Amino acid sequence: MNTLSQNFVNPNNKALVLGEFAIRQDEDGRYCLNDLHKASGNDKKHQPAYFIRNQQTKDLIAEIEKPINGASANLQTPAVGKINDGINNGTYVVKELVYSYAMWISAKFHLIVVRAYDALVMDWKINEKQTISPEQAGILYNIVHTRAKGNGGIIASMWSRLKNHFKYSASYRELKAFHFEDAKFYLENIEIKEKAAPKAEKTSEMSDLLKNNLQGLAIHMIWLNNWWKEFGSAVAQFNPNIALSVDPHFKDGVCFAYHFIDKNTRLQIEEQQRYHSWNLSIQDRYALNYRYK
Repeated sequence: MNTLSQNFVNPNNKALVLGEFAIRQDEDGRYCLNDLHKASGNDKKHQPAYFIRNQQTKDLIAEIEKPINGASANLQTPAVGKINDGINNGTYVVKELVYSYAMWISAKFHLIVVRAYDALVMDWKINEKQTISPEQAGILYNIVHTRAKGNGGIIASMWSRLKNHFKYSASYRELKAFHFEDAKFYLENIEIKEKAAPKAEKTSEMSDLLKNNLQGLAIHMIWLNNWWKEFGSAVAQFNPNIALSVDPHFKDGVCFAYHFIDKNTRLQIEEQQRYHSWNLSIQDRYALNYRYK
């Protein structure tokens, strides 16, 4: 697809919707005037053919199709195209002609079209910046550790290959939300090269101690994350840069933490946090007799 046509392709592959009508696009991203005609009320005097024959429309088409930066006109997608395949029949035009057609019909319909397209672009911008949720991060974590079967070398290799493939900077939590399904498929299907991870002999007592320490750290991390949920917005007002720098660490930390505590402990923490008051003094807190179910 050439540069000109890319400018008019729906950026997030969602249909432009006007009321109950979804406006079709061809393979070059041009929009179907026939669908727009129906969405406008299907008035006979507003048929696309009349619009295309209008001299002002012809002048606009000529301007749109002028070569860009010296490029050959033959390399550019025409501003108007027709499909007669029996399925997607219609006249398809670039975005500028969509706006022009809507204005030709009425000021009201023009405003409806502009707002619908702006909403579509805004949705794309939001989705482009949105990173995966803690639940999605947990799914990726489980895939890696399940496939690696506890082998530290394989775990490190899988995370490294995921990072190189999707080009995020540090934590896999930086992965964009729209890449989640691709990342999930990638981790489920990449070839695992067996690497023997060095195993140190540990006594049962040491293993239990390590397990208890990990669970203790995990519990503290969950409480810290809930503190951040309560006061993070206040910190952000005081210093946005500080908030932006530490926010990912709270999110990453709690995501990992849930993998090191059992279900009963998790439920108990959630119950405690439900009645927890962060603003009490130490004396008041000690004076309370908390009862958790």
